[in-house]
Amino acid sequence: MFSVNFFSEDNGNKPVAEFISALAPKMRAKVVSDLHRLEMLGSEARYPLSRHLGLGIFELRTILGHDIVRVLYFFDKNEIIVATNGFVKKQMKTPRSEILLAVKRREKYFEKRGRE
Repeated sequence: MFSVNFFSEDNGNKPVAEFISALAPKMRAKVVSDLHRLEMLGSEARYPLSRHLGLGIFELRTILGHDIVRVLYFFDKNEIIVATNGFVKKQMKTPRSEILLAVKRREKYFEKRGRE
């Protein structure tokens, strides 16, 4: 079984936790449920639950009615999933800015982990 961790900023803020907390209750419950499914499936998660975006970044895909939420993540070692950022999807393609933010946070995560 995998473990989902939320990326933590230097000040201790966890952007994904804050994003999920701000969602409507039903969507929040669905995202949390999908995160638990991701923990069970890990690297075996496939479309439509998860999709590889490139650059080592994946997206967790949550749909509830007409609302679409994405949580971007990467893998650290074999059993750790690090969620970097989340957003409400309003267009067909995942915004490049969101992917680049996830890449930047992944680099920062490994840099910080290397110092520990």
